[in-house]
Amino acid sequence: VQLQASGGGSVQAGGSLRLSCAASRGTFSMTAAWFRQAPGKEREFVAAMRRGSGTTHYADSVKGRFTISRDNAKNTVYLQMNSLKPEDTAVYYCAFDMSSILSRVREVDEYDYWGQGTQVTVSS
Repeated sequence: VQLQASGGGSVQAGGSLRLSCAASRGTFSMTAAWFRQAPGKEREFVAAMRRGSGTTHYADSVKGRFTISRDNAKNTVYLQMNSLKPEDTAVYYCAFDMSSILSRVREVDEYDYWGQGTQVTVSS
């Protein structure tokens, strides 16, 4: 599966961005997620939407501000980011997981397919 992430950019604190991740083929049978990596830090979980049930999971740091969604007809997953903070600055990656193990939904090494990343910069 080829993944193409887009929608990153530079915004001021309090602003919004919507990231998109288009897949080259159907991904409805996979869990979709977004991760991010800031300079000098490890890649961290942001949000996930499980296959089937569509249950969502969020990192505590983004809960209430970010929303993950997916359009299976378009093979696309989205991340709506509101009330952005400077600490949200990072490269954001979309990822898909074939196994969809609930206990591992936040684990980087659980995911099988990754997009190339899109930069999000939030200035104060």
